[in-house]
Amino acid sequence: MEKVAHSKDKTQSIKTSPLQFAVITLSDRCSRGDREDLSGPLIVKTMTKHLTAHCTDQILIPDNPEELTCHLVTLSDDQACDIILTTGGTGLAPTDITPETTKAIFDREIPGIAEAIRHKGLTITPHSMLSRGVAGQRKRTLIINLSGSPKAVAEQLEVIMPIIPHAIETIRGDTIDCGRSK
Repeated sequence: MEKVAHSKDKTQSIKTSPLQFAVITLSDRCSRGDREDLSGPLIVKTMTKHLTAHCTDQILIPDNPEELTCHLVTLSDDQACDIILTTGGTGLAPTDITPETTKAIFDREIPGIAEAIRHKGLTITPHSMLSRGVAGQRKRTLIINLSGSPKAVAEQLEVIMPIIPHAIETIRGDTIDCGRSK
């Protein structure tokens, strides 16, 4: 995957401006120190390897809706991240609150992203249909829920990496004609 060029002017196209992203890991066990967070660092490594991207925040919190809401709103409204990727809390456990909490702060949902993630996952495991992750937009920030396991995160990032630059360009208003091939 080709990296795009750097520029200090964030208002320019992603082709000349680094993508600013944040990662939020939701895990009661990791936040207590009972288990190491492997998914959050994997997201940071993948994003910075394949895109001209800068991780502004890497946050580890328990499965707490108020805390997640606070971070999502702050990162999108005050820090103006281009993209926030969450990992964990998308399953069926009683503490899995990520999709509901995330969806509540969206200005609009982008269902195709979550549908594509689940579709690809079904080619690997039928358990993919149990993931409830969502994707959407708040102001000028793209927010995507990923699963909690590092294996699933790697597979899901493979699905979304090709669309991230175009999605961010579109959100920034940098596309002239989306239907025209280059």
